[in-house]
Amino acid sequence: MIRRLLLTLCTLALSLAAGAYAADPIRIGTTQSLTGEFQEFGTNQLRGLQMWAADVNSRGELLGRPVEIVHYDDGSDPARSAELYRKLIEQDRVDLLLGPYSSSITLAASEVAEKHDFPMLTLGASADQIWARGYQNIVGLDVPAQRYMDVALQAAANQGAKTLALVYEENPFTLEVVPSVLSKAQELGLQVVLQAPTRSAADIPDQVKRLAAANADVIMSLHYLEEGVELVRALKQAQVKPDMLVFGVAASLAEFGQQLPGDTEGVTGVTQWLRGVRLPGAQDFAYRYRKMYGYNPGAYDVLGYSGGQVMEAAVRLAGTTDHAAVREQLRTMTFSSLLGIYQVDADGRQVGKENYLLQWQGKDRRLVKPDKLAESKLIYPMP
Repeated sequence: MIRRLLLTLCTLALSLAAGAYAADPIRIGTTQSLTGEFQEFGTNQLRGLQMWAADVNSRGELLGRPVEIVHYDDGSDPARSAELYRKLIEQDRVDLLLGPYSSSITLAASEVAEKHDFPMLTLGASADQIWARGYQNIVGLDVPAQRYMDVALQAAANQGAKTLALVYEENPFTLEVVPSVLSKAQELGLQVVLQAPTRSAADIPDQVKRLAAANADVIMSLHYLEEGVELVRALKQAQVKPDMLVFGVAASLAEFGQQLPGDTEGVTGVTQWLRGVRLPGAQDFAYRYRKMYGYNPGAYDVLGYSGGQVMEAAVRLAGTTDHAAVREQLRTMTFSSLLGIYQVDADGRQVGKENYLLQWQGKDRRLVKPDKLAESKLIYPMP
C-alpha cells in the first residue's frame, strides 16, 4: 500500500515537472550578420545574446517560460534583414524582437517592426535617423551617433592636440557621426585639416598620401574592419605616424589585433565596453564567455548580452510579453545592464550610456578613458 502510494506520488511529481517544462517558450527573434561585411560584429552580437538566453534558462527561465532565440543570417544586407523580420513576425510568430547590427540594416528592419506595431530594441546601431522618424516601437541600446566620438576628441584635446584629419566610409552611421565630430572639434579648438570619404579599401593608398601631406596630430578613422586594417598597413608602409590614431569601430575588435600582429601598439579606438572596465559583472562575464567561446569578449558580444538583459527587465516589469506593456517599459524604465545605464528619451534614443576609449598596449586592448573607469593610462603620443 505504502509502496503504491509512493509510486503514485513520484508519478505525479514527474507529471508536474514535465508540465512545467512543457510551457511554451518565449521566442525572441533577430537577424544578425553571420556572413558578409559585418560578419564579425553580427556573430559576436548573436553569441552574446545566446549566452544571455542560456543564463536565463539556467536560473529559472522568464515568467516561468524558457527563452528561445530564433535567428537568421541577414548576410549584411538591409533588404534581406527586412524580409527576414517579416518572416519572424508573420510566420515564426515570435514574442519579442531584438535588432540586427549596423545602422543601415537597422533602418530597414525597424520599418518592418513599426509597420507591424511590434516593439524592437536595437543593438549595435547609432544613426539618429533611426529615431528621427517618429516611430513609437523602436528604442535603442547603443550610444547615438552625435555623441559617439566625443570621448576620443576630448582625450586628444586634453593631451594638447591641435590638428585633426578625418577619414571615413560613407554610410548612414558615418554621415551622422562626421558632422558631430566637426562640431565637437571646433568646440575643443581642434583644427580639421583633412576630411576625406572612402568608397572602398582600394581608396586607402590615395587617402594615405593625403594624410601624409596633412601631417595632422590626430588621424580619426570611421572605418569597419577591412578598411581599418588596410589603413594601418598603408600608414606604416608610408611611414605616416600621427600622435594619435583613433578608430570609431575597427580597433575595438579582437580580429583587428589578430590581423595586425605587432602593428597595433598605441592605436586607440572608441568602444561601448571592454572587459577591463571597473564595473560589476565585467570580469565574471569575460571569464564565462571565454570558457564558452574560446576568446575574450568585446563590445558587440556585450551589446547582444545586454540587449537580452534589457528585454528581460522590460518583460519582468510588465509581467507579460504583451507588446503594449513591454513597449511601455522599454520607453520609460531605467536599468543597469552589463553595458551600462539603459535609459531612452521620448524618441527612443539612448541617453544613459557614454562610450569609452581603449588603446592597444602590448597585445591587449586597455581601457584608458574615462579616468574613473580606466585600467591603464593613455599613451600619447603613440609609440
